[in-house]
This record gives sequence, C-alpha cells and structure tokens, in this order.
Amino acid sequence: MKRISVFLIAIALIAGMIGCGGESYALAITSTDGGSVTDPGEGIFTYDVGTVVNLTARADACYRFLDWTGNVSTIVNCTAASTNITMNGDYVITANFVRQYNLTISSTTGGNVTNPGEGTFTYDDGTVVGLNATPGAGYHFVSWTGNVSTIGNVTALSTNITVNSDCSVTADFARYTPMVAAGGYFTVGVKADGTVVAAGENTYGQCNVGDWSDIISVAGGTSHTVGVKSDGTLVAVGRNTDQQCDVDGWTDAIQVAAGNVHTVWVKSDGTVVAIGGNWEGQCNVGNWTDIIQVAAGFYHTVGLKSDGTVVAVGDNPSGQCNVGNWTNITQVAAGSGHTVGLKSDGTVVAAGSGLACNVGDWTDIIQVAAGVTYTVGLKSDGTVVVVGACGEGQCLVLGWNGIIQVAAGFAHTLGLKSGGTVDAVGYNNYGQCNVSGWDLD
Repeated sequence: MKRISVFLIAIALIAGMIGCGGESYALAITSTDGGSVTDPGEGIFTYDVGTVVNLTARADACYRFLDWTGNVSTIVNCTAASTNITMNGDYVITANFVRQYNLTISSTTGGNVTNPGEGTFTYDDGTVVGLNATPGAGYHFVSWTGNVSTIGNVTALSTNITVNSDCSVTADFARYTPMVAAGGYFTVGVKADGTVVAAGENTYGQCNVGDWSDIISVAGGTSHTVGVKSDGTLVAVGRNTDQQCDVDGWTDAIQVAAGNVHTVWVKSDGTVVAIGGNWEGQCNVGNWTDIIQVAAGFYHTVGLKSDGTVVAVGDNPSGQCNVGNWTNITQVAAGSGHTVGLKSDGTVVAAGSGLACNVGDWTDIIQVAAGVTYTVGLKSDGTVVVVGACGEGQCLVLGWNGIIQVAAGFAHTLGLKSGGTVDAVGYNNYGQCNVSGWDLD
C-alpha cells in the first residue's frame, strides 16, 4: 500500500499555517496499488469549510475499485469510484483497489459444471468459489484437473477453489464401464449405469448388491463382495468373520481386490490398504508405494507398480510370491497357489506350481484372470485360452468370441461380450453361471 505518513506531516504543517480560524481544511488523498485517484488527484489539497469535492478513482488493468477508507464520514458513497466528500474538517482518505483474476471452467464429455457454470469468470483475489459438477446419464465424475492446487478436494463433485491467480479447471467425467467379477461360487456384474447385479451362492449375503449405485468396479472374494464408488468410497457385503467387509469410512480408493478373508485396495496416491484375515501376512502392505493395481489370492496379495515391477506378500509354499524379478508387467492376477503377470508384449509369466502356470507359450494376450487352480487369458481378437485343473468344465471356452473381459472364480469362468451380455462355464451348483439373461450395457 502506498504510504501516507508524509501526507499526515504535511497536514499538520498546513493546519499550523492556516491557524485556528476554521475557514479552510486540508484533504490528503492517496491510493493503494492497482489504481489512482484522478479527480482531484493525489496529494494534499486545501478547501474552504463546507466545500463539496468530487472524487474519482480509476482502476488499473486487472484491478477493480473496492472502496474509500479513512475519514469517510462525509463521503456520499464509500463504495462508488465516483462520489464526493464535504469538507468539514481535516481529512485523510485512501482509494482501495483489489487484484482480480480469471477463472476458466470447462468439462469433458459426460457432464457439466452447474455452479458457477462454464466459461470465464472474474473474481477478486482470495475469493472462495463453490464448484459443482453434474454427471450425465451413464457417466460418473472422476476429478477436477488443471490448476487445482487451491481446490479443496479434487475428487469431490461439490468442492471449492480459492482464486489467487488466473487459472483453468476442468471437470472430468467417464462412462461407467461394464465389468464382471467372479467370487468363490458367485458372479457379480457392473452395469453401464453404475448399478450391480449378482448370481450364485448367497449364504452370507454376498449377492445382496441390488441397492448399490455409482459403482465403477467390483471384486469377489470367497464369500464377500466389494465395490468401489466413483467418489472413492467402498461398499461391501457378505461374510465378515475377519472384518474383511469393514470398509466404511475409507476413501480415495481407485481399485479393489478380494481374497478368501481379506480385502485390499489401491489409493489414488499409490499406497495400499488391506483389512481382514492376516495369518499369512497377506495384509502386510502398509509400506507399499507407487502401486497401480492389486490382486488378491487365497492367502496372498500381489501389487503392480507403475514401473512394471511386482511385489507380493503372504502365503508362499508354492512360490506364488516369487515375483521380484518380473518386469514390463501391465496387469496381475492371483489364484490359490499361483500368480500370473501379463507383460507389455502380450506374453504371460507365472509363479507358483501346478498346471495353472503353463502360460509360457501364450501370445497376443490383453488380460488375464486366475481361478483357484487355473488361469484364463483373453486374446486381442476376443477369443479366450485357459490352462490348469479343469475338472468342472471351467476351461470349455473354445468357442467363445467377441469377449472384452474375463473373470475366474473357484471353478467357473466368465466372459463379458462387447454387447454387454455374459458367457459362463464351469461349476454351477449355486447358479453362478446363470447369467445368460444379463445385459450389462
């Protein structure tokens, strides 16, 4: 702020020269950064008592006039840039200006910003602006991107931003992506509207997902189901003997996996959380960082790092956790006694024992899934390959085509087709393969 102390000294000198007759008074005018007073100007002026003095403040580019402060009792309107003051005494006044910044708001396909709207808005420095993003049908909000350092919560639909510089933010939306997951003896499907369906064993309520909404991914354990909502919170139903369903209050999840009696998920910062049974150390993931995907076996947990390497903890009698030398991995899957990794070149590696690890000759694979004792691979042409112990018919996928995602349970295999329908083969005593009527699109 411009200093006015020199004006105060000058006023005292003028008052001394004028004397005590009370016929004239001094008016000292100054301004803060961002503008100036053009009428009558800035400095010290002397007026007869009762004189009405016009005041005009002019803001510089990117600033606006805020108000007059000081000895303002006789100023007609302290918030008007053009006003007047009546000289009834010696006065010191200041024209105050405030910096303004532009906030540009946009959105991706799938929604819009309803508050304050979309476009470019001008705000005073330090203004807190409410933001509200509204998804369209079939879409969910993902996050705010751009100049987001002063946004309260970048993953919240409704949040706020403090405007202290010119900035641009975008509300990002994404489609709900249909998917299938296989639990022990049950099947779960996410529909294109974010709702969920399930079929199969429901002894522990693991199929009670009919009221779920806004789900972006699901995972099935032996007897429990877990879902990730678009806001990063989690929901879970089913067997909870080891607290594997105690997910209330957790936030910032981006992907989840479910084992026999444990649940594990990745957070947006690349750290990992695990709850549930831990007698084999399968939940000892607290020091993991830079993780982009997790998989849960029966009693072991696998994590894929952003650099394509893999970490694993838990039960390891068959060597299913011996993945420390893997590189160029893009996806992992975990069975009971084996772990599978998809490489960036479309080949597959496996650790553990049994026929489920016989994937060395696979090529052109784009996704893998692991059942208890078998492995499933989805090829880029939409066909499917399977190896392992297949006594329940879970490997009978030779005629499948048009598949875009696969999943494997204890002894049943699922294939999501490009049109949203689902193929299923294998053990069906609980009706886990009764999905022929599903249309997830």
